[in-house]
Amino acid sequence: MEVRQAHFPGRAPIEAYGNGGFRFAEMSHRGSLLCLPSGIYGWDATPESPFGGDRFDLIFKEAESFRFLIYGTGPDIRRLPPALAARLRQAGLSCDPMSTGAAVRTFNVMVAENRPVAAALVAID
Repeated sequence: MEVRQAHFPGRAPIEAYGNGGFRFAEMSHRGSLLCLPSGIYGWDATPESPFGGDRFDLIFKEAESFRFLIYGTGPDIRRLPPALAARLRQAGLSCDPMSTGAAVRTFNVMVAENRPVAAALVAID
């Protein structure tokens, strides 16, 4: 059996969240998501560990295709580590951390307005 990284090749609003996952484009995904202009990807961030590692490589790779990064940090708002905040600013990205619920709502509004936005969404129970 071949296991592939989760990827939906397109933009879509998030229809629902909770129970450890998300619904979008009439599909469901268990775990966290990166919603980028190139598509929606499964992501390994957790509420206990929303930052660090190579989790942001794809964000920085596509940084020229969007200006705003909505960061859903889990059930609570968590501040970005200073080094990450500086790196995002250096890449020309405005990043707003907020709870995942608020991030989903904000992302959906910005997608509906066809704004240059991406979202990093940590799944919550």
